[in-house]
Formats: sequence, structure tokens, C-alpha cells
Amino acid sequence: MPRLPRFNRLRTRLTVLYMGLFGIALLLAAVAIFNAVGSSARKVVRNEMTASGAVYGQIWASRSDQLQQGAAVLARDYGFREAVATGDEATVRSALDNLRSRQGVDGALMLGVDGYAAATGLNLDAPTLDTLFAGLDRDGVEAGVLTIDGQPYQVVAAPVMAPVLIGWVVFAERLDAAQMRNLEGLSAIPLSASVIVGANAAATDRGTAIVPTAEGPSMRLARPLPSLDRATPAALVLTYPLSRALKPYEPLFLSLTIIGIAGIALLMGGTWLLSLSLTRPITALDDAVHGLQRGEYVEAPVTSSDEIGRLASSFNAMVGDLRDREARLTHMALHDQETGLPNRLALERRAGAVAGGWVLLFGVERFEVVRNAIGYDSMARLIGALGRRIEALADGEPVARVGAGVLGLVVEAADADEAVALAERLVGAAQEPVIINGAPVDITVTVGVADRGRSGSDLASPVDRAAIALDQARAAKRHVAAFDPAVYGDPAGNLSLISELMTALRGGEVTLAYQPKYDFRAERVTGVEALMRWTHPRRGFVPPDLFIGMAEETGHIRPLTEWAIDRAIEDQRTLSAAGHDLLVSVNISGRLLADESFADLAIAAVTSAGARLCFEITETAVMTNPETALRIVSRFADAGISISLDDYGSGLSSLAYLKQIRADELKIDKAFILGLDQSARDGLLVKSTIDLAHGLGLKVTAEGVETPTALALLRGMGCDLAQGYLIGRPVSLSAMIERLAEQPQARGKTAVG
Repeated sequence: MPRLPRFNRLRTRLTVLYMGLFGIALLLAAVAIFNAVGSSARKVVRNEMTASGAVYGQIWASRSDQLQQGAAVLARDYGFREAVATGDEATVRSALDNLRSRQGVDGALMLGVDGYAAATGLNLDAPTLDTLFAGLDRDGVEAGVLTIDGQPYQVVAAPVMAPVLIGWVVFAERLDAAQMRNLEGLSAIPLSASVIVGANAAATDRGTAIVPTAEGPSMRLARPLPSLDRATPAALVLTYPLSRALKPYEPLFLSLTIIGIAGIALLMGGTWLLSLSLTRPITALDDAVHGLQRGEYVEAPVTSSDEIGRLASSFNAMVGDLRDREARLTHMALHDQETGLPNRLALERRAGAVAGGWVLLFGVERFEVVRNAIGYDSMARLIGALGRRIEALADGEPVARVGAGVLGLVVEAADADEAVALAERLVGAAQEPVIINGAPVDITVTVGVADRGRSGSDLASPVDRAAIALDQARAAKRHVAAFDPAVYGDPAGNLSLISELMTALRGGEVTLAYQPKYDFRAERVTGVEALMRWTHPRRGFVPPDLFIGMAEETGHIRPLTEWAIDRAIEDQRTLSAAGHDLLVSVNISGRLLADESFADLAIAAVTSAGARLCFEITETAVMTNPETALRIVSRFADAGISISLDDYGSGLSSLAYLKQIRADELKIDKAFILGLDQSARDGLLVKSTIDLAHGLGLKVTAEGVETPTALALLRGMGCDLAQGYLIGRPVSLSAMIERLAEQPQARGKTAVG
């Protein structure tokens, strides 16, 4: 059995199935745990960032208040206001520088409503001053973010009143990385803080969000800051990478991964062992099933009492039943049901297995008569008893029943003579009476003997050859006969001729030859018999007995006979035109004497042509179906067609039928004429037949006249006509016309020859 791919095995599929299910469950659990941990971590980070944002907001507000209070102290100082009012820049700068140092800010500035500006620690350009002035004067912002030299600053201002507003004291503190680190240190988690201004600040989402960063996905919190520049918003941004939040859980994830791999490995091993225990008996059962398909009766091992064990037990029981059933079927296929003897198939197998074997077929003669006398059951017992008797005589060689009354066995023999001698010994001992129902039954047996035959022969089966030998023995009236291929001939090749016969008629291969009939009283030829001749393009001359007999068997005799009648009528016209008024005889098959439609056609053809034809029929043809045949013969006679009884004496002649047939002529079979000059008995039979025919008003024609002595004897016996090789052989129509032209018109001996 070819090995299946491993994934097609139940064991592998069970293992993969359970591993897959466990893996999916484990994956789902891991995803759930990861999501839960991640969600928890994100929640913690979000809460921390929210709290840190609130703290940063308070710190921003507190620092703004602190700076604003310091600026307010300076703005309310009388001396500072006077210095500002009098334009004492040195005093103003000194006061600003002194206060900047005490407050620890990066820069201090006095900005007047008239555009006056004095600064320490900062160098503001005109656009920046314009932006600051616009924010303080127009927008009324006293604390916010201002970009100075590209760097964001926290800026607070306090108004200077004298008593009206004359300007602002401004403090500026750089929001650089150091400042952001100070803010980051206040958080419980390592946040990253930054202040962004401009378009980025305007586009930044408020609240918390997850955004991509260089460290991976990060949680971000954006809080808006006041800005002294309406066109440049500002925001405080806090970020925290989620990987940092999940880092404490990495040991947990590692532990889960190790547990999962170990679980899968454990499950794989356990599932493999479990599936192995489950599939091993199934595999054994599968092997047993495939063995059963190959015709091997293999039983599956029963290793348990569960469903699989019960299935294996049921399979083994089924195998046993199949084995017994096949044995019974094999016995039935190789044995005769009535007698229990081996049958023809068993005999053919035996013949093929025995080297140098010869087949002997024993045919019981008068089988139907004996069977009808003793009954079917008794006949079966008789055949069985005869078979066992022959088997005992053949030293235990099994005897088979080949047909209803035919038994056969295989014997070893060096040649045909030895096989025939053995068959004669067996047939002599086998013909002892058989006791059936307490009474002896006499039997007669005929034996046919045959060897295997040539390879590729149409009769390669020795049983077929022995059956033909049996028929040949019966035909020769012998008890034993070996197969004679010469007598058998070539039936298959001859049968193929019939398919070519109709074509031969149309192609002119079939012709009529005419044999003269000599009239003793007129001393000349007064009639001819039309005889068919076929010259085959490959086989040459085909004997009439061969193709006419086969035409009768295959149903082609009617078109053949119709063609012969039409051709005879035409040839008779040709003879008449040449000055020879002859009666033309045509042979009519006995099979056509029961065909009314043929009679109609033949009578119409003859009467319409006004032809003088004689139909030659055999007496045995009339005896086959006497009522119809006699009626058709009478129709021929009424139509003016002469009737001749052909081959009289060759069969079982019946005077009862002879007197009923409206015949004009009786033809004595040549078997009596050929020995006429040698056998007095034949002469007596011929003379009595001539006298009988004359008494019935019939002419007599003698066939087979080949010697002058026979011709003289027939003349003396009063025979009317003679036909044979002495008178003339069958010749073509043209040759017959030439022969008749040379025939003397006077009476005398020269009329013959």
C-alpha cells in the first residue's frame, strides 16, 4: 500500500487540531492579557499625566503670581515711577537689574505706553517689542508666553500708574530644557515636557492622546498656555512612551510566553500519544480493509473492548463471512449444480495447468431418450455416477460435466495415438450399465480427443477441439476419434464468404454452368441442368456444396435461387435463339418449399417469360414440411413447371410421399449408378426403381453415368435420360451452344460423346 502524506493521517490531524485549538486559546488569552495590561498601563499613565498637567498648571500660575508680585512692587515704587516719568534711564535700568537679580529671572523690561523701552538681561528687537506692546495694551494680557530670539519665554507684567498708566514692568523667564527638566522632576513618572508655540501649538489636540514618536507609541497631554502674541498660540506638551509603561510587565509577558511554549509542547506530546493509541487500531483496520480490497483475507487485531475494538471484531466477522461466501461462490462457479461434478471452467483450468495434457470428452448417446425415460433427477444421478466411475478408472483424475450429456477429463499422453488408446480403454469400461433407482440403465458413450492446439488458433481451447472431435466421432459412427483439423476445415473463413456472396452476384463472379441430359429415345441431348459456379477473386473456385449449404443456413438461399431462375430463363432464350429448344432444370432448396412468397415470384417469372423450366427438389425437403411443400409443388405443376425428384434413394425414401408429389421426373442418385457395372444388387435396385417410376407415370434420369457399360445397362433397363461425365461435364453457356451445334441430328451411337 502506498504511504499516505503525513498530514492525511488521522494521528497527525488530531495532533494538529488540538495544538491549533490550544494555540488559538493561548493566543486569545495572551491578547486579552496584553490588552488588559496595556489598558491598565495607559490608564495609569493618563491619570499620572493629568495629575502632572494639573501640577504644572499650578506651578505656572504660582510662578506667574510670584513674578507679577515682584514686578508690582517695582511698579508702585515712587522713586521708580519718578525716574520713569523724568526719563532717568540709568535709575530705571538699575532698579530693573536689581529686581531681576532678586527674582532670579532672565530679563527685566520697562515698557512705556509711548514706546519707551529699557531692558536688562534681554535684547528685544523692534518686532518683538511691538508684539509685547500689542499684547499688553490691546489684548490686556499680563502673563503669557512670548517668543524672543526664537526661544519661548514666560512673561509677566505689572502696570506702572502715575496716576494714569504710563507703562509696564515686565519680567521674562526662559522656558528652556533646564526649566522643563525641573518641571519633569515634579512628576511621579518620567514624563517629557516641552512648550511649543505657533502653528504646532494650534494643531495640537487638547487632552490626552496616543501619538507616534521616536520611542514608539507615546501618551501625550497638551495644555494651552496664555500667549502675548495672538497669532502665536502656546501649549505645554507632556509625553510618555508606552513602552516605558509596559516595561514593568515584561517579566510577566516572558513568563506567559514560556508557559505557553511549554504548554504547547506538553499538549503536542500528550495529543500525539493519545492519537497514537486511538489511531493504531484504526490504522491496523485500514490496512486490513486495503488487504481485503486486494483479495487478501486479513483480520484486524482486536486490542480493546471499546467502539474501535467492537468495530474490529465486526470487521473480522465480515471477513470470515466473505471468505466463506467466496469459497461457496468459487465452488458454484467451478461445479455443476445438478451433479456436483466440476464444470467446463474447471476443466479448462485443469487443461491449462497440465503439461502435455489431452482432453477427453465423453458424450452419452441417446441422452434425450434416456432422460425422458428415467426423468431429469434420475438422469442427473446417472451422469454423476458415470462421472465418478470414469474418475475411478482414470486413477482419480477429476471428471467435469461440460454439457447436458457430456463429461470431460484431462489425461497425460505423449501423442494422439496414446491418448486415443487410453480413451478406448476408458470407454470400454465406462459403458457398463448404471444402477438407477434399483434398475440397470444401459448407456453408450462416444469420446472425442484433442490436445491444446496451436497458439492463436480459432480453436485454441482444447475443450472446444474435443467437442468437435466428439461430433466427428459421431458422424463417423466411431466410439473414439481424435480432432481432425482437415475435416473441420475453416468454418470462420467460409462464413465470411456469405457476406461476399451478394456482392459476387452483382459483380459477375457467380455464373451458371450447364450439364447435358441425354435422352435414350431421341438419342440426343434434350435438356440441361443449371449448376452454380463461383470464382472468387482471391480464393479461386468455391465448391457449390460449400457456399450453397451456407446460404441455406444463413437465409441467403432465396436471393441466390431467384438470381438462378432469372439467369436460367435468360440463358434459355439464348439457347432457343441458337436453335436449341432444351428443358432447363434448376435446383430448388427445400427451405424454399415453405415460402409462399417465393413461389409467387418464381411462378410469375416463369409464366411471364413463357420459359420451359424444371424445378429439381429433394424428397427429404418435402418430408420436412409436407403439407406446405406439397401445396407449393402443386402450384408449380399447375403453372406448367416440371418437377423432378432429385437424389432419389440417398435418403429415407417414402412411397407415401412419392405418390402424393405431382412430379414429372425421378432422378436416381449417383451412388447406385457408379457401381452399376460391378454390383448386381445395385442393378436390381435401379431396375426396380425404373419400373416403379414408369408405373407412376414418371420419367427416370440416372445421375453419375461415367462408363459406356453403365450407359448400355441403363438403356437396356428402359431408363429415359442419362446424366454424368460420360454424357458431358458442366460447361458455360457458350461452350454448351458449341457442343449442341456439333451434335448429330440422326439417331445413332455417335449422339453421345
